[in-house]
Amino acid sequence: MAESLHEVRILPDQPTRYYWRNLWLYRDLLWFLAWRDVLVRYKQTVMGIAWAIIRPLLTMLVFTAIFSLIARMPSVGSAPYPIMVFAGLLPWSLFANGFSGAASSLIGNESMITKVYFPRMILPLSSISVSLLDFLIATILLVPLFFWFNFFPNWKVISLPFLLILAVCAALGPGLLVAALNIKYRDFRHILPFVLQIGLYISPVGYSSELIPERWRLLFSLNPMAGVIDGFRWALLADASPFHWPAFLVSFAVNCVFLIAGFSYFRRSEKSFADVI
Repeated sequence: MAESLHEVRILPDQPTRYYWRNLWLYRDLLWFLAWRDVLVRYKQTVMGIAWAIIRPLLTMLVFTAIFSLIARMPSVGSAPYPIMVFAGLLPWSLFANGFSGAASSLIGNESMITKVYFPRMILPLSSISVSLLDFLIATILLVPLFFWFNFFPNWKVISLPFLLILAVCAALGPGLLVAALNIKYRDFRHILPFVLQIGLYISPVGYSSELIPERWRLLFSLNPMAGVIDGFRWALLADASPFHWPAFLVSFAVNCVFLIAGFSYFRRSEKSFADVI
């Protein structure tokens, strides 16, 4: 009997529909890399994964002391200031950790890229998956905060899954873009911490967006995280936080532009990663 021959072709310019299929076929690698990153991050630490709660808790205490006790900035409606800060800190931490992890994911896995084929987008996705796990763990802290301040969310909390997807997309778009640029221009890994540090203070994390004058509100909303943070507060702070639709739609549009641009540039550059890195 004649043996049947099978030919496997790896086409860098394959249609997008096949690319998504390949991502699904390599889903086991995605989970393996995500779990590896979790183990590496908390390896040989005394507190372990509890750092996912300790870091946002300490940041919340610092922001509350600076913006509420010293600067005397008001909270959102009747919401306690610590809860207002934590409601903004959750999506920001997800964005910052996911963005920085995705941006450096290709450089950090140089040996894999040069030795074996797999859809390169798995690397940024695995980094964001780790940030998503940290987000879910940190969210647990909201429960004792709600009971401590006797302040509870209402039905609007059901919108959190949609807002969570929006926060992930906000990190994924710029993350893919910078990850691809980082292959050719290593300057981005030095610029990124500075950008995130500035972004923390120009985003409404330690203060409310209601403090921004109305004439500057839409310009302020060009920050892709402004609408996401306001959305989280609207969902978690019951009726204390109003929803500003124009500002949210501007942030949503900016996130869509970043996501499309990041995915497009990443796909165009992906075939040359192994040669340039």
